[in-house]
Amino acid sequence: MRIGEIAALVGVTSRAVRHYHHIGLLPEPARRANGYRAYTVRDAVLLARIRRLTEIGLSLDEVRDVLADDAGRELVEVLGELDADLARQEREIRERREVLAALLEAPLTSDGPLSPALAALLESAPTTGSPAAAKDREHLALLDTAGGGGGAELYAALRPLAEAPGVGALYERLDELAGAGVDDPRITPLAAELVAAVPDEVLAVIPDGEPSPTGFGRVLLEDYPPAQREVVRRVMEALAVRVRATRGRTG
Repeated sequence: MRIGEIAALVGVTSRAVRHYHHIGLLPEPARRANGYRAYTVRDAVLLARIRRLTEIGLSLDEVRDVLADDAGRELVEVLGELDADLARQEREIRERREVLAALLEAPLTSDGPLSPALAALLESAPTTGSPAAAKDREHLALLDTAGGGGGAELYAALRPLAEAPGVGALYERLDELAGAGVDDPRITPLAAELVAAVPDEVLAVIPDGEPSPTGFGRVLLEDYPPAQREVVRRVMEALAVRVRATRGRTG
């Protein structure tokens, strides 16, 4: 192969190939009698590896160190690694397109785009003007986008809870605590009732480590005023105990 051919094959410019030669990153191949460089498959593999390493953010000096570690490896091993890397990229692109397709199928709302499962859950919940309920919707949308919400199984398990007739009254009681202090006597009974309202089916599909007033849970807690934050913190802690007890029985 000539320089233009190897550059086109790998997806770089001839100028880039010459630069890699100039800095010693890509060994310059032998020249034919007519003076043209004669590139081989190994040259193409090495050039492709340089391109991949730079694309993921490595500096040329860092690329040089990686290539030094690869020196002496069999061509078939390097080709196998390249093929595996391309397969991984194909899989990641396919998974991202599947997620995108699901988002495009879901109704576009002010919360969205949402996954179809979460959109169905929110659609099933009764309409309410409760600020606490609106905050819950925002948190679910955030968890859905961040990938920490537990997925379709959790949303399906939450549906009976969202449709329960007494949930609206619980939200109203939480709203009433918006300006209260952390010693308000309404905190303890409300937290207990909220914990009792969560069915075991929900606990069974909560991701490991959740609910928890640490990490993502801590960020959500900071979104509440003091008395409401105390209610939600107690609910998280009590549900975590129930989750451990439930999984201990089934483990």
